Amino acid sequence: MSPPLLKLGAVLSTMAMISNWMSQTLPSLVGLNITRITTSDTLTQISPKEGWQVYSSAQDPDGRCICTVVAPEQNLCSRDAKSRQLRQLLEKVQNMSQSIEVLNLRTQRDFQYVLKMETQMKGLKAKFRQIEDDRKTLMTKHFQELKEKMDELLPLIPVLEQYKTDAKLITQFKEEIRNLSTVLTGIQEEIGAYDYDELHQRVLSLETRLRDCMKKLTCGKLMKITGPITVKISGTRFGAWMTDPLASEKNNRVWYMDSYTNNKIVREYKSIADFVSGAESRTYNLPFKWAGTNHVVYNGSLYFNKYQSNIIIKYSFDTGRVLAQRSLEYAGFHNVYPYTWGGFSDIDLMADEIGLWAVYATNQNAGNIVISQLNQDTLEVLKSWSTGYPKRSAGESFMICGTLYVTNSHLTGAKVYYSYSTKTSTYEYTDIPFHNQYFHISMLDYNARDRALYAWNNGHQVLFNVTLFHVIKTEDDT
Repeated sequence: MSPPLLKLGAVLSTMAMISNWMSQTLPSLVGLNITRITTSDTLTQISPKEGWQVYSSAQDPDGRCICTVVAPEQNLCSRDAKSRQLRQLLEKVQNMSQSIEVLNLRTQRDFQYVLKMETQMKGLKAKFRQIEDDRKTLMTKHFQELKEKMDELLPLIPVLEQYKTDAKLITQFKEEIRNLSTVLTGIQEEIGAYDYDELHQRVLSLETRLRDCMKKLTCGKLMKITGPITVKISGTRFGAWMTDPLASEKNNRVWYMDSYTNNKIVREYKSIADFVSGAESRTYNLPFKWAGTNHVVYNGSLYFNKYQSNIIIKYSFDTGRVLAQRSLEYAGFHNVYPYTWGGFSDIDLMADEIGLWAVYATNQNAGNIVISQLNQDTLEVLKSWSTGYPKRSAGESFMICGTLYVTNSHLTGAKVYYSYSTKTSTYEYTDIPFHNQYFHISMLDYNARDRALYAWNNGHQVLFNVTLFHVIKTEDDT
């Protein structure tokens, strides 16, 4: 039992004790201790001398004393000492009963109040416990949220460090821009001295001078080969692909000729992008099969070696007709003097900044390479140069600015090993390596417009970049 209830129990117990005392003590005080109390319905007589009657004496359910007393008849002496004493006691009993009744009512009211308070206190205790539990839960939740926020912020630390570095760079940039602005302001003030027409004339004059300077540049000399860039993977191990070096900048058609023999189909693509995606625009069925892979497209026409012959064919893509054909005198064919990889590569047709060329070998030159410049319309040989380099020892070859460059192999470790200048009719041994990525080159031709080498490398169509060294012509040069 809680403390308020203990106090209430003590009060009620005290009231019961007072009631018992009154029921037991009152008769003895008034001389009624000889009375024997029976049930509440039995009238018990007292001594006739006294004249008193007591009907009953008992406790009610709440523990209070209930006494029924009948006073003596009126003929008794009212001044009797016992009567006076009894009357005084009766008054006291009545006063005490009233006080006890008031106390009982207060006690009952307080008891109900205490019960109500106890219920409220229990409710408050439960609420406090719930609040405490909720506070712990909320604290845990808030702590977890804060921890997650911190975890999110941790990666920002290196970013902030970078910002600090960037801030320094920005400060430097601002300083450099400020300095540059000062310089540009000075330049602007200087330019302001001229009007627009005069500036325009100066630009035109500069452009003319640059063009004149470009005209004075001699053809370049090969210095370096870089790459390759793989454009596409298609076809067999052997084949050829090319663009026209004399085509306009808007004309980027690609021609594709798979295999080195027993084929007459040429596939055309409008651009490199279409070639890569396989979007074929046109197909040509040649009147003759070709031999080898050393064909060339030049000024809108295809030049190729007719199968099992030393005849050169000029075929027009625009008209679909053969425009010219001519036998290349004494030229070996059908694997008599091929490159080291074979494939009927006896006659190699190529073009550069100067024009159209044929590279082959003859018995008269002991199987060594012969270089002939051709007329692009009639295929007539304009001039020939005999070299001392064996055709069968060459991996591949190409022309740049009238100089023939020969590779020592078509396999791994290939490099440009030998060059022959038609301008000076001299040769030299060189050492210009290049990366033979797919280990078997069966076609290698220079395109003057793209300044690149087109190659067919073991079923891969690739491009090599070239670096050329140019010399400016002097007035003494012819």
